[in-house]
Amino acid sequence: MELLRQGLSQFFEFVHNLIKFVVADNPNVSYGLAIILFTIIIRVILLPLNIKQTRSQVKMQEIQPEIQKLQTKYKNDPQKAQQEMSKIYKENGVSPLSGCLPLLIQMPILFALYYVFYNLPNIDGVKFLWLPNLAAKDPYFILPVLSFATTYISSSMVAAKNKDNPQAKSMSSMNIMMAGMMGFMSINFKSALVLYWVVNNLIQIAQTYIMKRLEENKKSELNGAIAKEVSSDVDEKKNRKNNK
Repeated sequence: MELLRQGLSQFFEFVHNLIKFVVADNPNVSYGLAIILFTIIIRVILLPLNIKQTRSQVKMQEIQPEIQKLQTKYKNDPQKAQQEMSKIYKENGVSPLSGCLPLLIQMPILFALYYVFYNLPNIDGVKFLWLPNLAAKDPYFILPVLSFATTYISSSMVAAKNKDNPQAKSMSSMNIMMAGMMGFMSINFKSALVLYWVVNNLIQIAQTYIMKRLEENKKSELNGAIAKEVSSDVDEKKNRKNNK
């Protein structure tokens, strides 16, 4: 962890020096832009893991109605329910644990990033946008509100939408609690750290939106191909019947 923290700290300094050289040698501009650019670069590096995790979460939520039906149907036979659920997981190419491994791999990096942004040197008194000091909390509470909103939106985008599903209700409550906790902690966190978290959430929201749209397009294309094939078979049968 120490090597990881040092490596990320040095990489941030490299990004900051690059911003100073290319954009402006003004700490009130360079530090804020460096935080944003550094966050984007880290997200790009972790993109394969994030895609795998998000795709797994989206697919798991898509099959939740089927899982719920099985749990109701075989409520007195847990072994049978487990067997049928395993079939559904296999047919859809997902696993309940497939979204956990990418997250576990990212956890050390996330902890190291917390250390990096909470201990940035030379930011005391540095301003950025409306923030009077990146080394202090946001006096206007804008960042904590953004932290709450982006955390909630990010987590709710992959949550089940069926309000009648007990699991969906439970997940919705958990999302609100998690977002509330992050928003509350952000009140006293350094602005530099909360700025990183908000930018990170915004990238996650965009990524999830794009992936969900791509999955929907794939599903629409597949359904269209199936419908076309079925229609073709029906037309062929009609032609054969008419020829007879």
